[in-house]
Amino acid sequence: MIDFFVGIGEAIMWPLYHLTSGILIVFHSLFAENLSMPAGLSWALAIIGLTIVIRILLIPLFVKQIKNSRNMQLLQPKVKELQKKHGHDRERLTQETMKLYKETGTNPLASCLPLILQMPIFLALFRTLDKAANHEKVGFLTDEHVGSDSDSLSESVIFGLAKISDSFLSQGVTLSTQITTASLVVLMTITTFTTQRQLMRKNMPESALTGQYAQQQKILLYVLPVVFAVGGIFFPVGVLLYWSTSNLWTMGQQFYVIRNNPTPGTPAFDAKQARDLAKHGRRGATAVTEVIAMDPQDLKPKAVPRAQPKKQSRSQRKTR
Repeated sequence: MIDFFVGIGEAIMWPLYHLTSGILIVFHSLFAENLSMPAGLSWALAIIGLTIVIRILLIPLFVKQIKNSRNMQLLQPKVKELQKKHGHDRERLTQETMKLYKETGTNPLASCLPLILQMPIFLALFRTLDKAANHEKVGFLTDEHVGSDSDSLSESVIFGLAKISDSFLSQGVTLSTQITTASLVVLMTITTFTTQRQLMRKNMPESALTGQYAQQQKILLYVLPVVFAVGGIFFPVGVLLYWSTSNLWTMGQQFYVIRNNPTPGTPAFDAKQARDLAKHGRRGATAVTEVIAMDPQDLKPKAVPRAQPKKQSRSQRKTR
């Protein structure tokens, strides 16, 4: 029975193995063959390239996530009113809350979509590295000859310190590998915490900082980094590189959105208004400075010369 479910799982993951390994091979060929980079560096950059491709494909979902997250924040005052009104009736409260979400086009689960959709890619990369380390065929990576892509990936050393396919707990792992792995785990944990904290501190109104939604956000703020820190010691170096790169992308993408399109009523929104006022103020000050710098003679209205009457002959005067 276990073999049956394992077979189903492998069948489901089969397209992702080919997608992941195919993208890795394309980037590896670009860096190793065209740019003559060492194998370790080219495979590391291939993993970063894979991350960027996946994150670009997820941008529409990220936009949807931002909209839903913003709606959830702005709806918190109405949710609190429903809690006061129907707090004694949990079933009615749930119905009214879901009705409110439906009317405003808000999906509470949409904020998790980018993370959920990344997990299959995450698992596919994990299995790809694991199979490559065991010299097994996976996706487009084969081990039919010495120096094959699978062999190259499993034996590549990143930063000159650790094999891409090794983890903190790998058998016979070296101290340099453990230091590299631990550093990437710390980076992954810090970026996860910073991203979530940036969202809560800068782009959430005060009304959303209390209540059930706020409690969920606070739990995620501290639980997710711990989960990644604990689980990170089991991940290969290549997977840690993927996830750290993805976190850095998320942090930068979120910073751009918060800075340029913040939620009304948040500290980020006030900061943007202050920047806009300062920007317009500088433009106004520049215009005033230009006027002051002008020659006073240039500011005076220029006199229009008076038209002098033309001299007429006696015959012309008589005809009038």
